[in-house]
Amino acid sequence: MLQDQDRIFTNLYGMHDRTLKGAQSRGHWDGTAKIIQNGRDWIIDQMKASGLRGRGGAGFPTGLKWSFMPKESDGRPAYLVVNADESEPGTCKDREIMRHDPHTLIEGCLIASFAMQAHACYIYIRGEYIREKEALQNAIDEAYDAGLLGKNAAGSGWDFDLYLHHGAGAYICGEETALLESLEGKKGMPRMKPPFPAGAGLYGCPTTVNNVESIAVVPTILRRGPEWFAGFGRQNNAGTKLFAVSGHVNNPCVVEEAMSITFEELIEKHCGGIRGGWDNLLAVIPGGSSVPCVRGEKMKDAIMDFDYLRGELGSGLGTAAVIVMDKNTDIIKAIWRLSKFYKHESCGQCTPCREGTGWMMRVMDRLVRGDAEADEIDMLFDVTKQVEGHTICALGDAAAWPIQGLIRNFRDEIEDRIKSKRFVA
Repeated sequence: MLQDQDRIFTNLYGMHDRTLKGAQSRGHWDGTAKIIQNGRDWIIDQMKASGLRGRGGAGFPTGLKWSFMPKESDGRPAYLVVNADESEPGTCKDREIMRHDPHTLIEGCLIASFAMQAHACYIYIRGEYIREKEALQNAIDEAYDAGLLGKNAAGSGWDFDLYLHHGAGAYICGEETALLESLEGKKGMPRMKPPFPAGAGLYGCPTTVNNVESIAVVPTILRRGPEWFAGFGRQNNAGTKLFAVSGHVNNPCVVEEAMSITFEELIEKHCGGIRGGWDNLLAVIPGGSSVPCVRGEKMKDAIMDFDYLRGELGSGLGTAAVIVMDKNTDIIKAIWRLSKFYKHESCGQCTPCREGTGWMMRVMDRLVRGDAEADEIDMLFDVTKQVEGHTICALGDAAAWPIQGLIRNFRDEIEDRIKSKRFVA
């Protein structure tokens, strides 16, 4: 279990002062200039050594991603864009950082931008996050007033500006290239890759897009050393992680824990156990709504990290939004609700996703009522495979995987409902 002294987010619950003075009293903004004066290569090497993988869902190595940015400028400016469009159902970790510990993110933006030779950074925040935007903007204003942003930011010799941009609440804008399109004032629709953002991103300039949590942990890693961070979790799954646990646990919460903690320990220590006990656990979605659900009995001993959940359970850690469902849940209806969400949020650019999400939702609608034939289950699975991997961005996969997980793990429930034609209100 993670000790208090090892926590990066020391004000996750808003118990302390979130202002600049409060953040400094907890060790933030300490020696920022000295970190920057070590040089960009040193920062990137330290980040690689820490083993930090992106906290936005895909888990791509952060230091490696930064190293893709051009070493020498060709005259175009470089940009860092922070993805604060936290729209994945079940995910609510980044909002706690922005609401209660915003200076971790702001300091991270400065250091990460310097490492990528960017004089400007944009934070793209979700449309529904009104209070979070206010808290973050107040913190940015404080940092400007204190000389931590702007000309010669934090006395580092680096000029740096930070802008907060409010989205309009579209899930698709959480995809990095759709986010860039939206930031440029266009419709939020994903771009074809290549070119990748590191070659031509925001305004056609070299850009890196990172998740809030990925950037907010950077200053602490550089202060304490990459070996400290790499000391948590299993090989290739290093560090501490924010887990957002919701659903049928006694105490839903967002908590910072070591990677590779077991599911049972996470739930018992922080959430007061499963509602109705472990025998009442039906299913868990371990990483936000786009990863396949897992049967409860397989989750108890599961290791909560990228490689175990993908390799052993055919699911994923994603954003570590753990959605717990007990045996009172109508699992077919729960997955139908997700398919309805993805149908609503598809941008319509790719035919398999535009047509497939609606088609899958309508079949799911009938499966909820039991108003279908048994062979339609295989047909539905076949359609998810035609959508998955055939779209510009991962929304097609995100729509397909929950249904695949349902069919793989709860086929018997679907068949029983069709047999009994049990109508569910």
